[in-house]
Amino acid sequence: MKILQIIRFKLVSLALLAAIPAVTLGQRPTSSGGPSVLPSRSDSAAPSESGDDSTTVPPPKATLADLAWLAGRWQGSWGPRVAQQVWTAPKAGVMMGTFQLAENDKTLVLELFTVVEEPGGIKFHLRHFTPSLVAWEKPGPTVLNLSSADPKSVTFENSTDGQPKRAIFTRVDADTYISRSEVVPEKGQVQVTEITYRRQKEAPPARH
Repeated sequence: MKILQIIRFKLVSLALLAAIPAVTLGQRPTSSGGPSVLPSRSDSAAPSESGDDSTTVPPPKATLADLAWLAGRWQGSWGPRVAQQVWTAPKAGVMMGTFQLAENDKTLVLELFTVVEEPGGIKFHLRHFTPSLVAWEKPGPTVLNLSSADPKSVTFENSTDGQPKRAIFTRVDADTYISRSEVVPEKGQVQVTEITYRRQKEAPPARH
């Protein structure tokens, strides 16, 4: 039970996501450096040549297409534990995913999540379960809102109840990304789970 309590307090799903003072678990990138939160598209808009900011053309709104690179099967490690994620490609306004954390051939926790494109923006819904699908979050799924997205980084933030408060997916290359989850307790330091995931190639069909 002790390890489940620790995992329950410090996990993210999904991340699959530090330079700030924090407890960092799992793998860190090496040559690529630490994950960074890049500015949102709205921050990158340049003023018009005339110098009149009122005529600035608003940047394009983020869509699920900006997250399509996550589609596929991924595997990473969190200390001695093996973490696996599977993401579906965007379809009908939704991306679906699963997360499994195992140690010594025993599943410790499962996570189900969806990324949904809604009129008010893109939302990340996640919920943790036991292997028999008993939910950890009794009130309901945790919901985070997309705060920024570009080809190399996607950031979701949760300004209300529930944990994590932030989830960041940083793309290192086509077959590697870093999932960072931040749990912010009422007192004490931010608790960070950071896992580096690598794409798992689909096995070729067996020949008969």
